[in-house]
Amino acid sequence: MPQGSAKPPESPGSGPSGSPRRVEFEALYAQHSREVWALAYARWMDSDQAMDVTQEAFLRLWKQWEAGDDIQNPRAWLLRVARNLAEDFAKSAFRRNGTQPPELLNGVRSSQPMPVEKLEQEEMFAQLRAVLEELAPADREILTLRYALDYDANTIAERLEIAVTAVHMRLSRARQRLAEKLSSHGDFGSDQPRADD
Repeated sequence: MPQGSAKPPESPGSGPSGSPRRVEFEALYAQHSREVWALAYARWMDSDQAMDVTQEAFLRLWKQWEAGDDIQNPRAWLLRVARNLAEDFAKSAFRRNGTQPPELLNGVRSSQPMPVEKLEQEEMFAQLRAVLEELAPADREILTLRYALDYDANTIAERLEIAVTAVHMRLSRARQRLAEKLSSHGDFGSDQPRADD
């Protein structure tokens, strides 16, 4: 998940660190970075790539401001840029060729040995991520907002700019499709997302 705050680059005329524009930027990052991250994560299922696209989206916002552009709805602008970055990544040769960073190829994430329970949990999460990748991006997005970020239906409706009833319907359908995928894999038993939205 995004942590800390983005630091826009210094440039001529950007002013001191306490300038109103910089304060506004920091406030926007605090308010919207989780949602931008969640959108990217729902597309890629990769927290590092999601953080990269979050930082890139906010950097582009800062550059637009520096160029003198007036962005009326920064949240909508950031989400649109994040979606475009996610699509660009998905279409890239790197993604098509299935190239993975060295730490994934090596299967080593820590210098310390992990307990058997931790290994089993990691294996289960890896299987679950593989199943989630089979879902449509829209399903992954709404499931991420509900279960990864723990947003309630009203918050999701506000974030996606849809009716609360539409949120319930999309969640229900996404959970059903996820349950069908999980049951077809046969390794998860009853471990499915809770239905209390």
